[in-house]
Amino acid sequence: MYILRKITEKKKNKISLATLLIGLVSISVLLTLSILLFVSYEYKKQSLYETTLTLNLSTASKMSQTMDSLFISMRSSLKNAAAFYSVVNAADADYLDLIRKSSNYFNSIMIVDESGVIRNISPSSIRAPGEKIVTDAAIEAFKGKKPYISKPFMSPSTKQLIVFISEPLYDEKGIYRGFIGGSIYLQKDNVLNMIFGNYGLNESGSSLYVVGSDGSLLYDPNIIQIGKNISSYPIVQQLMQGKSGYTLTKTDGISLLAGYSYVPENKWGIVVYSEMSTIKAQLNIQIRQILLYSLLPFILLMLATIWFAHRLARPFVMLANIVGNMGNKEQKLLTMDQHWNREADVLTKTVVLALNGIQLKTDQLTQAAMTDALTGLSNRRSLEKTMKQWIEEQKNYSIIVLDIDRFKLVNDTYGHQEGDRVLQHLSKIVMATIRPGDLCSRYGGEEFVVLLPYTNVQDAYEVAERIRESMENSENHLKHRITISLGIAHFPSQTRNADELFVLADQALYKAKNSGRNRTLIAEVKNEYLYSFNRNN
Repeated sequence: MYILRKITEKKKNKISLATLLIGLVSISVLLTLSILLFVSYEYKKQSLYETTLTLNLSTASKMSQTMDSLFISMRSSLKNAAAFYSVVNAADADYLDLIRKSSNYFNSIMIVDESGVIRNISPSSIRAPGEKIVTDAAIEAFKGKKPYISKPFMSPSTKQLIVFISEPLYDEKGIYRGFIGGSIYLQKDNVLNMIFGNYGLNESGSSLYVVGSDGSLLYDPNIIQIGKNISSYPIVQQLMQGKSGYTLTKTDGISLLAGYSYVPENKWGIVVYSEMSTIKAQLNIQIRQILLYSLLPFILLMLATIWFAHRLARPFVMLANIVGNMGNKEQKLLTMDQHWNREADVLTKTVVLALNGIQLKTDQLTQAAMTDALTGLSNRRSLEKTMKQWIEEQKNYSIIVLDIDRFKLVNDTYGHQEGDRVLQHLSKIVMATIRPGDLCSRYGGEEFVVLLPYTNVQDAYEVAERIRESMENSENHLKHRITISLGIAHFPSQTRNADELFVLADQALYKAKNSGRNRTLIAEVKNEYLYSFNRNN
């Protein structure tokens, strides 16, 4: 019992089984969800990286093929113009305007003769015919006498960053007659941004740039960057070596997923890239969506877990409460329903059997502690407990104190065993005489006490007389008459104190003995006695 009390005192500091189960399941679910989210995040990240790299490479390859075809068309356009010029041997300005406007390949076109003089130019506002060529690109094209593509350079006449493309002119005898050349203004509307600017890359979060054979930027969505030399970039170095592929690279501190493709026709390169931060932003959106979609199932799972945990823990909680209350208050024998869980059912039944056994033993010990072993009547402890309870409840009752006359003589003459039989005989007579709600106790030795609830002294006197007469007239194993003397007192008419009530009845008993025995007397209350009793107590 001491251990049970200690457990009860500390139970507030303990975690309940239902809470523990809910906590463990919650932690398990959260850990599982976290692991799944982490694995999903890593898998999707890797998948998205590979998909983006492959897509960027595919886009770069398609653009490379487009640019390759474009430059073949541009060269073809210049060759056709060169052949026409060789046949007609004339530099017609209207014809140049027609070539420039019909194809939209070039921002300007000019014809230079075998002496390096500009014969005609379109648009005419750029330079006047008859001037000598002065740019390094034009001079190199003039001296080379073969198809030529320049590196980006700043034109002194137009103040534009341009790329110059030319085709040589030969007459029908094969004599070199100069060249026809077209210029692309890199920082203005041109054929490159007309094609690449409408490719729709921004919708997928990707972007691109075009580099020349020397690593100079020929096209970039940011016009300010055009002309910048980025040959130090690892990916541009791969292009300058004529290679294509995809890679995870870093440019100006920004991580990129880039696909790059080499253009054989003009030895340029196209790079399609996506910023890593954009990919991570897409991943974060996907993870948030997963969390959002998982929220309702998680709540339902937790509610099911709480319900299941309470059902699983219910028998253990009941057993814990029962065990915790043992020793604190009176317990009834337990009956437990079957539980769906085998372990809980077996444990519950075992513990219930054990507790019921303990309760039966406890009840037996309690009964033994409150019962006189010889007569089977309640003992002095039970009597005092009942009197205290009735007085607290202010229940009116009478008390009869009775004693066997000359009982010492019986013990001395016949022995204590025979005296015990006399006590048992008296207890049977008393129990046969009183009502079911009355209480008879062996107070000690040969003295007995009877409590009669809701009984005044006159009625109590009649009961006492029936007991006395029954004892006097009954046959017993000793074959001679045995008498008793009795004293009566009443609560609350004679006193309101339990000890005083017993003293009054006991005094009436001894007065009956002193008056000749075998009689019943009702206690007389005197003011002097009450004053003396209260003062002494």
